[in-house]
Amino acid sequence: MARVVAFIPDLLFGSKVVGALQAAGHEVELVSDPGAAADADVLVVDLTTEAAARIERVAAVALPGVQTLAFYSHVETDVRAQAVAAGFDLVIPRSRMAREGASVVEGLIADP
Repeated sequence: MARVVAFIPDLLFGSKVVGALQAAGHEVELVSDPGAAADADVLVVDLTTEAAARIERVAAVALPGVQTLAFYSHVETDVRAQAVAAGFDLVIPRSRMAREGASVVEGLIADP
């Protein structure tokens, strides 16, 4: 079981992600500040809106040992490039997060 912090301002999609991760046995907390992930195993970040600001907020927080997973709207490939350049460990489309979120998190934990 991993401790996952989700920085997902969209409460509807956030609750879906939280539910899937909890069903997979993870401890999950939905937060409004990525700094709350300091003691987490994985930080999940929603980049579907206000991507630049969210990337900047995460980059401003020191999170040693925390794997970072971001998801974006598949049509905004520039957002993916920005997140990769900022150092996120994995950046995937929102649709993949919806389908495979728990297994993606488990993959990050198993093979950081």
